[in-house]
Amino acid sequence: MRAVAITRPGGPEVLELAERPDPIAGPGECLIRVAASGINRPDVLQRRGAYPPPPGASELPGLEVAGEIVAGDDQALAAHGFKLGDKVCALVNGGGYAELCVAPVGQCLPVPRGWTPTQAATLPETCFTVWANVFDRAGLQAGETLLIHGGSSGIGVTAIQMARALGARVLVTVGGADKAEACKALGADVAINYREQDFVAEAAAATGGRGVDVILDMVGGDYIARGVQALAEDGRLALIAVQGGVKSEIDAGLVLRKRLTITGSTLRPRSAAFKATVARSLRDRVWPLIEAGRIKPVIYRELPAAQAAEAHALMESNQHIGKIVLNW
Repeated sequence: MRAVAITRPGGPEVLELAERPDPIAGPGECLIRVAASGINRPDVLQRRGAYPPPPGASELPGLEVAGEIVAGDDQALAAHGFKLGDKVCALVNGGGYAELCVAPVGQCLPVPRGWTPTQAATLPETCFTVWANVFDRAGLQAGETLLIHGGSSGIGVTAIQMARALGARVLVTVGGADKAEACKALGADVAINYREQDFVAEAAAATGGRGVDVILDMVGGDYIARGVQALAEDGRLALIAVQGGVKSEIDAGLVLRKRLTITGSTLRPRSAAFKATVARSLRDRVWPLIEAGRIKPVIYRELPAAQAAEAHALMESNQHIGKIVLNW
């Protein structure tokens, strides 16, 4: 099969199209003929040598794919309602930048009705991440207010739509007017330009001084301390990345007085059983919203797999709004 390989740690230029042996599905797994592969920030970190795949995972990058099931564990497929020939998208631990990819059957979801494989390839990493952190860990409820840092990112555009569809109010931080307008068009109630505005003050103004109930933070660093200030009583901060640094000096007194919860998680090392549980929640709660048109694909650019280096350079430029996808 053709695959995009990381030839050595480094910049986007180290990604090269290569030939690799076809993978073989084992117990509980299926083999997917990949039509499209989503690009995610962890892929960039892996390319730089900063985020190695977990034990037993493919050395090839790529955490989400969409395509057709061409082989697999018949019993596992039947147990999850799949069969050979079904069109699916899947969250994988690696190996997604390839024409063939092995996925745990429990981490597969049907391609939503009316969606193309390229569109469906934008779903797994973002949907699993948002559900596991915003709804499971942080417990966002209808009627509450969610603040999303990086509202125009792949994670951000999914979180905006999912939260609005499930009845929450949404605030976002963004880096420019074009991104602010894009987020509002997707359903964000307030877009805060972090280059010009203080998100703590803006969040207070938008909530009548109460503060937000949940923050989805992929920045870290001093955003954590500022998030503690922006949260309402009984607020929850879910940290999913530390692009702005790993250290923060917080006001512990505020945490006590406001009864705050600060939590964090990374998805890739979690067990297949955990991810299968998230997949079931998505199929029950989110897929009906997608098929009803309440959550839409947001693709910034599609590129052929041979241009994976260009795709990574585009992601690192932070110009994109939504997802970047490789087509095979």
